[in-house]
Amino acid sequence: MSKPPSYGRLLLVPTPIDFGVRSENLPVDLQDSLPLGVIRQAAALSYWVAENAKTARAFLKRVDAVTPLAQPLQAISIIELPRRPKSTMVPSPINPSHLLTPALQGHDVGLVSEAGMPAVADPGATLVQAAHQLGVTVRPLPGVSALLLALAASGLNGQNFAFVGYLPVDAAEKIASIREVETVSRRLGQTQLIIETPYRNATLLAALLAHLRPTTRLSVSCGLTLPNGWTHSDAVAAWRSRVTALPTDTPAVFALLAA
Repeated sequence: MSKPPSYGRLLLVPTPIDFGVRSENLPVDLQDSLPLGVIRQAAALSYWVAENAKTARAFLKRVDAVTPLAQPLQAISIIELPRRPKSTMVPSPINPSHLLTPALQGHDVGLVSEAGMPAVADPGATLVQAAHQLGVTVRPLPGVSALLLALAASGLNGQNFAFVGYLPVDAAEKIASIREVETVSRRLGQTQLIIETPYRNATLLAALLAHLRPTTRLSVSCGLTLPNGWTHSDAVAAWRSRVTALPTDTPAVFALLAA
């Protein structure tokens, strides 16, 4: 009887959530975001699947500064996931099973997102699904997730929550979506988590303040894990009474809970 193949694993490797907003006066130590054990496992991998290869290489350079890479960066294989529209969080219909060929040959493969936890608000979920279908072990590694950090800092309902992703860009559709999300939140007593492309942060905040009820609680977390990151949580009525500027180059998470 032939011996069953010894597959490698698919490791879900979290990355820092400060990409694109770092500067010389805001140094961020990788070990402030990731356990040393995760950094060491990342340094040992020769095969990666990434949402963006350039971002993945930048991450591996930061890993190398803490724990030397097992191979030169130029020798490490980094393959990008199939592209899917940013306007939807629905997984891509493209089957990415071929990206797991190294795992089928016995090598561990790392999966990284643009920032944060892979496969959460991220197209990497399709690769995880393919791994399960092929019998490849999936192992998530501990690290940062902006959604959970924002939820924890919001003071809203952490027992019952939902991630609704991006709201429509079209103004009329966005208003309808805000009202629908608020209705669901009120009916279920459920915190609703929303994200937006950073350059549209201010537009989303303005829409939320214009169309949510005054008693609905709104929390905004901006620049989480950065030295100047912050979370503010209050009733919509209180938000309307002051001017709040949101940066256009820093990720933010919006959470609401209707009274």
